[in-house]
Amino acid sequence: MIKIFHNPRCSKSRQGVAILTESGKDFEIVKYLEDTPSKEQLEEIVKKLGITPMELVRTNESIWKENYKGKELTDDELLTAMVENPKLIERPIVIHNNKAVIGRPPEKIMELL
Repeated sequence: MIKIFHNPRCSKSRQGVAILTESGKDFEIVKYLEDTPSKEQLEEIVKKLGITPMELVRTNESIWKENYKGKELTDDELLTAMVENPKLIERPIVIHNNKAVIGRPPEKIMELL
């Protein structure tokens, strides 16, 4: 089953849902601001994306700038920060089987379909 980590207030995330809807494939929407992934789930997502935890962080968010910018954080500390502040998680993330993409631009989602 395809899964999208979605923020309804984000235009790129809404475009991602539209792409999945148009594909006709079944998918699950996870509103990650309400249903925040655990640290273990985020570790799995990072592995599937093939990136580091830092590459999943939205560094333009005020939470990041006010609390974390300029600090040397371990991967574990970054994952904890994202669990505690899910707004820091880049979006949308689409997962299908053992692969994942960040839908920026949203067309990247097509790589999984």
